[in-house]
Amino acid sequence: MREYFFKFISMTKKKDIRALTKEELRDFFVSKGEKPFRGNQVYEWLWSKSAHSFVDMSNISKEIRLMLEDQFVINHIKVDQMQKSNDGTIKNAIKLHDGFIVESVLIPTDKRTTACVSSQVGCSLNCTFCATAQLQKKRNLNPDEIYDQVVVINQQSKLYYGRKLTNIVFMGMGEPLMNYNNVLAAIEKITMDEGLGMSPKRITLSTSGIPKMIKKLADDDVKFNLAVSLHTAQEEIRKKIMPFSESFPLDDLKESLLYWYAKTKQKVSFEYVVWKGINDNQEAIDALIKFCKQVPSKVNLIEYNPIENSGFNQASPEIIKLYIETLEKNQIVVNVRKSRGKDIDAACGQLANKSS
Repeated sequence: MREYFFKFISMTKKKDIRALTKEELRDFFVSKGEKPFRGNQVYEWLWSKSAHSFVDMSNISKEIRLMLEDQFVINHIKVDQMQKSNDGTIKNAIKLHDGFIVESVLIPTDKRTTACVSSQVGCSLNCTFCATAQLQKKRNLNPDEIYDQVVVINQQSKLYYGRKLTNIVFMGMGEPLMNYNNVLAAIEKITMDEGLGMSPKRITLSTSGIPKMIKKLADDDVKFNLAVSLHTAQEEIRKKIMPFSESFPLDDLKESLLYWYAKTKQKVSFEYVVWKGINDNQEAIDALIKFCKQVPSKVNLIEYNPIENSGFNQASPEIIKLYIETLEKNQIVVNVRKSRGKDIDAACGQLANKSS
């Protein structure tokens, strides 16, 4: 028992090899008397071939693989539970190396397959209409844990739908901009030629609206798309349904989005749910139109997905129709997003680890 205990302690101290840069991997091999190109080989196995173990690295000698196993680990995620919706949506309960659970979703349509990935265990914010916000934030996800979700969903897409993953949205658990460095590092691994090679134009980061970090995105010259969970352009209502926004007023959000557009020339997408008795009136519509006319944007009207004990209800079809007609009359592009996976609590705003 004592021997097992010390072996366990030794294992837990091993560093995840995916935390190393390519240069650090090359330096490691040089320090061991090996050629630096070995670092390139390992890097390719980790990020292009998505290796889960050192045994998989078939073009590396057994001696080197044993050395790597002695000093490092690969803390890949595991699908703890998979649920498939009547509409084909797949929800994964993902177990992390430390036992925490997050959820990710595969959303299929006739022409595309989208991965909805998480960026935090729980969430940093407190939106009252979102199930994830009811969970306490435990920690940020590492870049490899975000990357792994994409790999898993790509494998599922090929297995169940016969095609590769086409799109990625950061609309799962957590606020991506509160895990800024890790999210951007993950996107780099997903998009780089030595990684998964996906186009950044097929990636959308959705934020509840953190002005300082939106400006940082623009300064960092990112190439992916930006969406903002707006839901109302009326300050007092926004504070009630998204209490964190007390610190991030709409004027500050507007300024950051104008900065984003000036730097990137990319319109922002506003994610917008219409609720009965909250923003289902002409005043709310007028406020949204005024905001959209100030910020180059388009609007995605999203069907509300009920969660327990929220008190929120979907607005009537007549009000949704009025939103659409009024937005279009004012030359604002509007799309209606139907929810997928509601029967397995996989739709937008419903991720809450009920499977754990």
